[in-house]
Parts: sequence; structure tokens; C-alpha cells
Amino acid sequence: MKLDILAVGSHPDDVELSCSGTIAKEVDRGKKVGILDLTRGELGTRGTAEIRDQEAKNAAEILGVSMRHNLEFSDAFFENNTAHKLEVIKIIRRYKPEIVLCNAVHDRHIDHGKGARLVSEACFLSGLRKIETILKGNKQQAWRPKHVFHYIQWKNMEPDFVVDISGYMDKKVESVLAYKSQFFDKDNKEPNTPISSSNFLDSITYRARDLGRLINTEHAEGFITDRNVAVDSIFDLI
Repeated sequence: MKLDILAVGSHPDDVELSCSGTIAKEVDRGKKVGILDLTRGELGTRGTAEIRDQEAKNAAEILGVSMRHNLEFSDAFFENNTAHKLEVIKIIRRYKPEIVLCNAVHDRHIDHGKGARLVSEACFLSGLRKIETILKGNKQQAWRPKHVFHYIQWKNMEPDFVVDISGYMDKKVESVLAYKSQFFDKDNKEPNTPISSSNFLDSITYRARDLGRLINTEHAEGFITDRNVAVDSIFDLI
């Protein structure tokens, strides 16, 4: 299976919180989209890794993605080293995405910036033919995605570009709420966390509305890129 977009998150729910509106829109347009989780989020204060596994599966079904895979790296302790990069490279070469979406470069959780650098560097290295990887007994061919874009997470960051997700906000929120163990639920008796407040849940919508305001649409998601974005025609920006 070849993917058009591979969305990568350090934890299950990173993708849903940050770029699921864009994913839902592109799936609706016929694009093949996959999600790669680096860890199972096993150190999260609420829930368990097993609960998160099921929640991630439910969210993937809501978004209609073509695949979801978890590399089961160690939550909070995975490293941006050769071994971890090679595992990400295997996924990139297997699914050959044109675009990779990944974590914010700087953020509150240490895994987000670390995951952003790991994935971005793996995307580059995946294009080097002399780096050999074997998957299921077969030597993989080199593949480098055309673009790597970083989504916005906890910190408010100035986007390099925004994507109109008007009409897909309900789907985005539904995919987030699949993670019932993590977000606001008045009946949940587990300890409160920075993301379990009603204010945080509301922020998903009011951030999207604010980004939409910038481009005169109802809702939007923002992205940051390490390289210049090129267009064939200035009218592509309309």
C-alpha cells in the first residue's frame, strides 16, 4: 500500500488533536492516509496502554485512515538515535508517503520536539540508498517524502501555512473524544492533568476557529515547515 500522507505522533492522540481535520478532509477527497504512533503513551497519568490502544483504533476508524501502526517505542525515554531512526525509515519505505505530518518542533512535552526531530531526520535518511533496511526478509528501496510538515500542539506557534478544515470540525472533535480516558469527562475519577480540563477540550475548537479567522474561513489547522513552500501559480494560494 502506498500512502499519500503519513501522520506521525509521539503518542496516540497527538495526530487527532493537531491535524485530524486535515486528515479527514483528504480522506474524503480520496487520498490514502496512514497514522504512525511512536509510543503507546503508557506513562500517561490517565488510563492504560491497553485502553489507549483501543481508543487509537476507534479514532482511526472515525477518520477512515488506511492504516495505523504503533512502533511501541518507550514513552518519554525513546531516543533520536540510529536504532529508532531505522525503525521509522522502514515504515517510510514501506508506505512511501508523499507528505509526512509530525510533531511540533518545540512543545511542552519533551517527546514532541524529540519525535519531530527523529521523524524529520528519518525522512531525509530514508532517501539515502546506501542505508539498507530489511522488512519481512526483503530489502527495501530508498524513499524520501516530498514534504515534511510539523503540526501545532500545546504551544501557540505562528504557522507557515494553514489548511481550511471547515466542515470537518465535528469529525476532528469526534476523533479526539475517542480518547475518553484522556480528556474531560465529569465522571472520570482519575487525577486531573493539563489536558483533562474542560478548557483544554474547548481550546481544540477555539484554536481552529482562530486559525480559520486568519484566512476568512470557519475552522483551520496550522502547520510549520523547515523549507519554503512552492506553488506552480500564484493563484494556487487562493
